[in-house]
Amino acid sequence: MGGCMGSRRLHGCLGTVVGLALAVLTAMLLGRALSACDAGVNNAANSTFLLFLFIPCLWAVLLLGWVAVGALLGNRPFLHALALVVVLLGLSWCAISLFWSDITYDCPSGVPPWWPGFLPAPGF
Repeated sequence: MGGCMGSRRLHGCLGTVVGLALAVLTAMLLGRALSACDAGVNNAANSTFLLFLFIPCLWAVLLLGWVAVGALLGNRPFLHALALVVVLLGLSWCAISLFWSDITYDCPSGVPPWWPGFLPAPGF
């Protein structure tokens, strides 16, 4: 029984750290895109939104995704890991797509100049 609880505790701590890291990286990518395209209100307002609303909300959603995948695919390690990668990256992509800016003067195509051409731009 102790081994199972230790494994669950480790899995929960890992989910917390991975979720927070991915939320921060997603916010940094979105902030850089908003800044490069001169979108949003201004840099201070965009940063405040990302820091106090976007990161905590995305972190909570990513943790829920982590728990849901763990509950559905508990004892299948390879499938569990693959599903975690797909779900967490998919949730981050959707979060970026919700707040991605439209066409601006600095980004006539709606995509920052540094965005790699081989990746599709986020958006619905």
